[in-house]
Amino acid sequence: MTDKPTVAVVPMDEKAVALNAIVAAFAADPIIRWILPKAHTYLTHAANFFAQFGGPAFAAGTAFQAADYAGAALWVPPGHEDEQAEEVVGEMLTQLVPQPRLNEVVAMLGEMESHHPTEPCWYLPLIGVDPHHQGRGIGAELMKHALDRCDEQHLPAYLESSNPANISLYERHGFEVTARIQTETSPPMHPMYRAAR
Repeated sequence: MTDKPTVAVVPMDEKAVALNAIVAAFAADPIIRWILPKAHTYLTHAANFFAQFGGPAFAAGTAFQAADYAGAALWVPPGHEDEQAEEVVGEMLTQLVPQPRLNEVVAMLGEMESHHPTEPCWYLPLIGVDPHHQGRGIGAELMKHALDRCDEQHLPAYLESSNPANISLYERHGFEVTARIQTETSPPMHPMYRAAR
């Protein structure tokens, strides 16, 4: 039996390494590739895009990596949300997504925001494992590491599953699907909530 992957906090000077692991993990993700379908656009801009979604995790000390950056998870604890990130993401989308799809992408993101819990909770905007390293329990260890902290603080957790294949992993960790978000041409997105324990 192999040892469990080691989970550690991502130091600020290794932020790009963690973001690149997530870029590799999301290369075939249904939602992000619906937003950025061209490989060049995705590979050029995805790390910055993801930094806007999960950036507060680095400053909060809740960006985690496992197995020497084979996987990474960006958790945003209560009180660390970045209100300006939404504006920056909007500007990026305006530059990267051609009309008329832009309105649909913005509508999808708005619908996601409407499902976000209003009470204090830990939010997981991004978790991913480099496909080369999948199947070793890295994602499960990244989940467990942060959820242990949620449980210590008796706080709920929330995420949006952009890939239906990952729903069973999240369910094993106590998350439940609360809705299905889908626009005219988008793949489905599933908000998921884990009650405080």
